[in-house]
This record gives sequence, C-alpha cells and structure tokens, in this order.
Amino acid sequence: MIEQRSDTSTAGGAHFAFTSRWGGVSAVPYEELNLGGAVGDDPDAVRANRELAAKSLGLDPARVVWMNQVHGNDVAVVDGPWGERPVPEVDAVVTARRGLALAVLTADCTPVLLADPVAGIVAAAHAGRPGMVAGVVPAALRAMTELGADPARIVARTGPAVCGRCYEVPEAMRADVTAVEPAAYAETSWGTPAVDVTAGVHAQLERLGVRDLERSPVCTRESGDHFSYRRDRTTGRLAGYVWLD
Repeated sequence: MIEQRSDTSTAGGAHFAFTSRWGGVSAVPYEELNLGGAVGDDPDAVRANRELAAKSLGLDPARVVWMNQVHGNDVAVVDGPWGERPVPEVDAVVTARRGLALAVLTADCTPVLLADPVAGIVAAAHAGRPGMVAGVVPAALRAMTELGADPARIVARTGPAVCGRCYEVPEAMRADVTAVEPAAYAETSWGTPAVDVTAGVHAQLERLGVRDLERSPVCTRESGDHFSYRRDRTTGRLAGYVWLD
C-alpha cells in the first residue's frame, strides 16, 4: 500500500485536510483511497478507506458527517452523525459542535472548508459549477452567521479542483455562469471557453467579508495524484475535512 498523503493545515484550533488518491484499498479504476460511496466501488473498500483516512487525521470515523451531494444549495446544520437516519440531499453542512468533523466529496468540483475558530463554528460545502451558480457557499456562510460566526473571523480553504485552464464549457454555458459570477470567466490553455469555479467561490466569499482565503494550487484534471471525473469518468472521490479542537 502506498503511503497516504493528505494536505493538512490548522488555524486557531481549526483543522483542514484534503486527501489525495493514495493510501487506500480500492482496486482499479478507484485506486486507491476512494472515499465516495456512490461511484460503483466495493462498499467494504469505501468503508475501509473512510476509516483509514479518518484515523490518519486523528479522527473517529464514526464522528465524521457526510452528505448526499446533489449540486444544489441546501444546507444542513448538524450536531452529530446521521446514525441510522438517511443521509440528506444537501451540498453544505454546518456545525457548532467541537470535535465533529464535516466532510465533502469531490473529483473536480471545489471543496470549500470554512471555520470561525472563535465562535466554534465550521462548514463544509460542495461547489461544482451548478452549486457555485446557485450560491451554495453564500448559503453555508449565512448558516454560520446565524449561529454566531463573523465573516471577518472566518478562515476559508478550497481544495484540489479542476482549474479554469482545463474546465472547458460551451460558450453559452460560460455566459450563463459569468452572468451570475463574473469572476468565474476563464479560457482553456488551448483557447476555448472555460469556467473557473474556485475563482467564483473566492469572489463570493470576499464579497461577504471573508478575508482569510487560501486556494489549493492542484488542478485535479492535471494531477495524477488526484481523482478527476472530467479526465477519467469512472473514478473515485477525494474528501475535504474540517473540524475544531
């Protein structure tokens, strides 16, 4: 087994982590650390991978909250794992429970992790092109502020995602996206219309008063260390995790 590699950081007691594809037990084409349970992989392998990933971060696998992501803008405020309840169709989760980890799955979409360490509130959001246009990240931020978070204190980290140089779209689609978020306007490295979802997310956060923002330099389509749906179609899913001490 190849050693697991995650990109981790901390800020004021808030922890952020983004996985790579290595260090798990899944077979081709999901090798190795596929954390997505709805992509056709062996469910036992996914469970083992989620346990491996959590333990490598010092987390209890049973205390990680996942989502049933649908490219929308609905947000769930949680105070514990789902347990036996169905995992709801949401694209952001928010908690004020310290020690509870929130997780988001991606394979080109932008994973967004937010934390106000002072208020003790964190959020994880799944921002693909439809979700960014629908405003899932501003919706997550509103849920945080309703619990007492202050945008000026919020730390925002976005993880590996397809970059604007690689995310080719039809001209009409780019026009529709940039009518909502002009910062998402992009062009591929080969000169065709494109969208930069992460740039759009960062612009949304800046307008809402978030100042501490960092963007992963990794483009999933270009990186062999990360899953990419646009590159491979049948593939695994990466995860982003956020939690507070």
